Amino acid sequence: MATLLQVDFDFPGPFGEELSTMLEKLAESINEEAGLIWKIWTENEKEKIAGGIYLFENKSTAQNYLDMHSARLKEMGVEDVRGHIFDVNGPLSSINKGPVF
Repeated sequence: MATLLQVDFDFPGPFGEELSTMLEKLAESINEEAGLIWKIWTENEKEKIAGGIYLFENKSTAQNYLDMHSARLKEMGVEDVRGHIFDVNGPLSSINKGPVF
């Protein structure tokens, strides 16, 4: 069953184009993660938070990624990583054009 992972954390910046340039290689490497279907990067400069919404093939690949990514972020100085894993209701999401299978 498709599984959604929501991650966010306090982040001082940079944001926007500067962040895009800085993390392009990381973004490319995320495509190689086991079970990843897609990721949407999120940022809110005003509230100083960043993160992402991910769709994984199943709960175990989402949890494995969350564990690895949380450790990576902590190595980068992010102290509080908030991660939530959700089952996806495919039939209802399809009605609303959600990009799930």
